[in-house]
Amino acid sequence: MKEVTATAATVDEAVQLALNQLGISKDRAEVTVLDEGKKGFLGLFNKPAVVKVKVLINPIEEAETFLKNIIQKMGVEASVERIESEKEIRLIISGEKIGLLIGKHGQTLNSLQLLTQLVVNRYAEHYVPIIVDAENYRERRKEALVQLAHKLAEKAIKTGQEVKLEPLPAYERKIIHAVLSDNRKVTTFSVGTEPHRYIVVAPVK
Repeated sequence: MKEVTATAATVDEAVQLALNQLGISKDRAEVTVLDEGKKGFLGLFNKPAVVKVKVLINPIEEAETFLKNIIQKMGVEASVERIESEKEIRLIISGEKIGLLIGKHGQTLNSLQLLTQLVVNRYAEHYVPIIVDAENYRERRKEALVQLAHKLAEKAIKTGQEVKLEPLPAYERKIIHAVLSDNRKVTTFSVGTEPHRYIVVAPVK
């Protein structure tokens, strides 16, 4: 139940009635007064107040709940810790059988992150970056990508030929681009469409 209409003798009473039905506090509600009501003469012919109260959805809480439900449906017992900063929202998964949530080359974890990102931005007024991580996989993956970037740059310089990477998600391609941005002997660019978009490392001739 995300919205209710309530009727009572006064607006305040109608609002409180609606809040009780929704099980929320007033700071989490959007109140619309449909009819302020009216007191009749000598208490006769009173007109009740009518209000509509709608739950204000917290995009981040909605995304966190979504992620927890998905993990549960996958049969994995795990907890989710939320870490908020000005740059991004990190949802850290910990528990048993975490490898199932990471998947081969992080594909399952990337899918969970994509779906969670879609949920949070369905309700948010502005774009909210979401990072879903487990067992510090993102940091370990970043270190591996940095090493890979340098290795492929050396190969491109040595052979004088372009080197293509396997398709990577956007934020991982961004790491490769950033790592090689200061290397004047190579240039990088992305080719293809999602989810098959990949990076090419080309020697500067």
